[in-house]
Amino acid sequence: MIRPAFTEVILFLAPFVIYASYLWVTRSSALDIEHWPLPRIITLTIISIVLILGSFIYFAHFEGAPPGSTYTPAHMENGQFVPGTIK
Repeated sequence: MIRPAFTEVILFLAPFVIYASYLWVTRSSALDIEHWPLPRIITLTIISIVLILGSFIYFAHFEGAPPGSTYTPAHMENGQFVPGTIK
C-alpha cells in the first residue's frame, strides 16, 4: 500500500520540483517569495491534481486482474499454505 501512496506523493510534488529547478537553472532564487505568486502555485497545484487523476485512470485501466477473472483466496491444503490466485 505504501508504493501507490508514494507514487501519488511524487506525482503531486513533481511540478513544484520542476519549477524550482527551472528557477535554479535561470539563476533566480527559488526561495524568494516573489517567484512563487499565488496564481503560479494554483496552476502548479492544478497540474499536480491532473497528474494524480491521470495515474488513477491509468492504474484502474491497466493494472489488476482482467475482467471476468476469479479470485481464489489463500488457504491451507494438507497443512501447507497455498497463496491466493487469480484465474
